[in-house]
Amino acid sequence: QVQLVETGGGLVQAGGSLRLSCAASRHTFSSRTMGWFRQAPGKEREFVASIIWGAGITNYANSVKGRFAISEDNAKNAVYLQMNSLKPEDTGVYYCAAGWSGTRVTDFGSWGQGTQVTVSS
Repeated sequence: QVQLVETGGGLVQAGGSLRLSCAASRHTFSSRTMGWFRQAPGKEREFVASIIWGAGITNYANSVKGRFAISEDNAKNAVYLQMNSLKPEDTGVYYCAAGWSGTRVTDFGSWGQGTQVTVSS
């Protein structure tokens, strides 16, 4: 298991930006992919973006392409999610996750506690 801690959530107006950070306790072979998911009230947790450690290979949900950017800092064991042009529908709890591969919740075995992002209209 990898311990993950997210920071950087908050309240922002529509059109604004936020940067989320995820600190990982370590890298493991089974946690080569770092992902961001979000969950809005009353909805299922959904995939937002992912990156493969050290390879820079990224993947994004269609709803955030062109607005969000995921990046990594291997020296700090950290992953970031830069969120621009935020919309009210981006509101939710954002979770950092570690797993082997994929975009499903079940593909990731380690999860952070989540950080709230609220976008006002």
